[in-house]
Amino acid sequence: MTRTIVVTGGGTGIGRAVAARFAADGDRVVIIGRRADVLEKAAGEIGGTALPADLGEPAEVERVRAGLAERFGAIDVLVNGAGGNIEMNGGPDGVADRWTGNFRANVLTSVLPTEAFRDLLNPSGRIVFITSIAAFRGSGSGSYGPMKAALHPYAFDLAEALGPRGITVNAVAPGYIEDTEFFGGALDGERRAMLIAQTHTGRAGTPEDVAETVHWLASPGGGHVTAQIVQVNGGAERGR
Repeated sequence: MTRTIVVTGGGTGIGRAVAARFAADGDRVVIIGRRADVLEKAAGEIGGTALPADLGEPAEVERVRAGLAERFGAIDVLVNGAGGNIEMNGGPDGVADRWTGNFRANVLTSVLPTEAFRDLLNPSGRIVFITSIAAFRGSGSGSYGPMKAALHPYAFDLAEALGPRGITVNAVAPGYIEDTEFFGGALDGERRAMLIAQTHTGRAGTPEDVAETVHWLASPGGGHVTAQIVQVNGGAERGR
């Protein structure tokens, strides 16, 4: 059965890989993000639909919700992949600007669409949040890790609230994933080697590693898995 999949932050990196994985099954995939040109390119390559929007803005989220309801009526899977660390490569100078900026970029961009779209989810629907290893061990920059961590208890509460409808809610927390825009450019060799050395698998993660985990959580096989945080980091959260 063809499902309707909504992936926020679906234009690049992990979000794009997630969208491509579902599209490979023949599902209808809608990707949402701020950059229209990036979204259109990705949608054309994977065979999906692009809906440009700033998900930190309530009015934009309501516009997208109306579009989804009109075009599809209901959705089956919501993957909240939008986010990023605004403190990376400098960022705002003020403490309040850094913390509120990362709150907007990582919490509001997940909470606003989830609250707006939750009534569109079919029975046996799925919600998956993409969080981070930083939610467990910090990011070294202050505000990013706490913002990702905020999504975990939110997911637990949603799992309880939506469970009677057959909807599962989980989070996937990646570690170091190569081939994404997260670091704003290539890492130097020393930093990359250090991050890989923290894993037990001896390699960097890939967007496809995360996409396969999300895909399984959204499958019939993941139907009794809810209120869980699945770490995809090669064991790096355990440290060495």
